[in-house]
Amino acid sequence: MRIAIAKSVLENMLIHVQPFLEKKDTSQITSHVSLEVHGSKLVVKATDFEVGLVIESQQVSVEMSGAVTANGKKLLDIVRILKDGEVILETVQNDLHIQQSRSNFKLPTFDAKDFPKFPEYNNKPKIQIDSKLLIESLKKITPSTDTNNPKFELNGALIDIQEEGLFFVSTDTRRLAIVSVDKTNEKKLSLIVPKKAIIEIQKLFFDNIEIFYDETYLIIKSDQYLFFTKLINGKFPDYSRIIPKEITTTFNLSKAEMVDAIKQITTISNDLKIIFTKNAIEFESLSDDNIEAKTEIEFATGFEEPFMLAVNSRYILDFISQTKNSEFSIGLNEANMPFVLMDENFKTIVMPIVI
Repeated sequence: MRIAIAKSVLENMLIHVQPFLEKKDTSQITSHVSLEVHGSKLVVKATDFEVGLVIESQQVSVEMSGAVTANGKKLLDIVRILKDGEVILETVQNDLHIQQSRSNFKLPTFDAKDFPKFPEYNNKPKIQIDSKLLIESLKKITPSTDTNNPKFELNGALIDIQEEGLFFVSTDTRRLAIVSVDKTNEKKLSLIVPKKAIIEIQKLFFDNIEIFYDETYLIIKSDQYLFFTKLINGKFPDYSRIIPKEITTTFNLSKAEMVDAIKQITTISNDLKIIFTKNAIEFESLSDDNIEAKTEIEFATGFEEPFMLAVNSRYILDFISQTKNSEFSIGLNEANMPFVLMDENFKTIVMPIVI
């Protein structure tokens, strides 16, 4: 293989595949990128077996076709220090040579035939979801998606396609986030997508995508990228049981005022008490260090007796950060029962701290 390619083009491709590389064990072929030259096209692949990405470019001058692997991080480090301009990549025996002007680097390779095979998307069923809707919905529920939970099915988000609607759901057991979309569907389908994949999908895709699936993989194809992720095998909790069927009291609150008040308290403690009095909402720190923070905002609740919630501030701030309107709603029942944060079709059900 021998090609010439602009540094900026190669660097951009290598940057995008970095999250898909095996980082800890460089003896594994999955720490390498695959570089394949077919006709006038360069194809770059990376995978850690759980997720994978393919990028294609025709902005390359091909002198000789072929395929090679090289350590993805080291190759990017080399390309980054080169000057703008053309870079030559050439395989010599079992090494990849990177050349520019008087600079020459050499990286060892694995046999390209041993690079992991990517799942095929041809003849697989497709999911009909608007691209923008998919990305926006996944973004809203990402903060509530758990990591390293012994129940593997909680380390991802649920895409739940029902006849009457489409639901995106995640939970870290202390809160549950759900985006509901009114959409008639002919076929029911439930997929659990790992959190890492959810994050990468948001970085890579914007519109004009095709989504394929089977029992093992979710595959997303755009003009520029081909992405796959293994799905999480398991049964997601029945989230409908967690959503309160009735709400006793609902208030519309100012995002700006709530964020300002909560952030004042978080200088002392991430856990706080929110006390709804008749004419104000009070905020107090929950701290064992005899340090105290208090503030309040004027607000007519109509409560004759104070109503108190104890909560992790991050749950409220995460929710607010994913909303677009200047106000959001909070739904209250009893003090030690879950409360609901609402903004149009986006809800987060939060379990308060029992004190």
